Amino acid sequence: MLPAGRIGSDGESYPAALASHDDVVKDFSLFWETLRSFHRFMGTPLMVPVIGGKELNLHVLYIEVVRLKKWREVSESFGFSTTTTSASYALRKRYMKFLYHYEIVYFLTSESSTHSDSGGFITLEATGIIDNKFEYGYLVRMKLDSEILHGVLYHPQHNNVVIPNMDLTTSRKRRNRRKSRDPTRPKTNRSGYNFFFAEKHAELKSKYPDREREFTKMIGDSWNNLSPEDKSVYQKQGLEDKERYQREMAEYKERAKHLNVEHYLRLME
Repeated sequence: MLPAGRIGSDGESYPAALASHDDVVKDFSLFWETLRSFHRFMGTPLMVPVIGGKELNLHVLYIEVVRLKKWREVSESFGFSTTTTSASYALRKRYMKFLYHYEIVYFLTSESSTHSDSGGFITLEATGIIDNKFEYGYLVRMKLDSEILHGVLYHPQHNNVVIPNMDLTTSRKRRNRRKSRDPTRPKTNRSGYNFFFAEKHAELKSKYPDREREFTKMIGDSWNNLSPEDKSVYQKQGLEDKERYQREMAEYKERAKHLNVEHYLRLME
């Protein structure tokens, strides 16, 4: 077993780094060697994830995340097809599972990062926003590298009280509810792949009701194997639905403008 190295800010015990950040970035084999050793120490599973029917290169993902920081830009750097839905979310989910804690050891605690060896704890720079105030302190939202964290800051004399039942995202949820209440808002358009996915999902569910977790990969593989002629059928449906959405949205905005009702204007925000 590898020797324990550092204690993370979340109390997690991490192994010592076996190489520098620069070395694991430059050397694909070294990256995988250190990543496997890291997960063995942590007792966590390691596998090559699949997105859109293709294996995800974890080495490239690690490099792009520490370089770009913004998930949308990371997603764009992979050149995913426009039919790959929620690519940014899928990448973030895989990164948090396989690479986030590895990053703490190999990047955030590297010589180029701000840290302290005092007591073995990692000290990182972060920016934050106070979301709410309560009797014993503040509810805060912190941006730590590429992750958004929610937490509580107590006044010193109240550091053992129970956290009140307060929603950190109340205003955001309220805005979303306002949008969802308008039944006249046009339904968002679907891509050609969305039409294909819905059709194939229904077929697979009737044939393999116990294998639903595999459907996304199966459908992605089927899409990738379609001939250009067959794909064009669904892509045409997607274009037609996009035109429908643009037309209905233009009419929707025009109605709101003529009615001049503040409720509609808030829904358009």
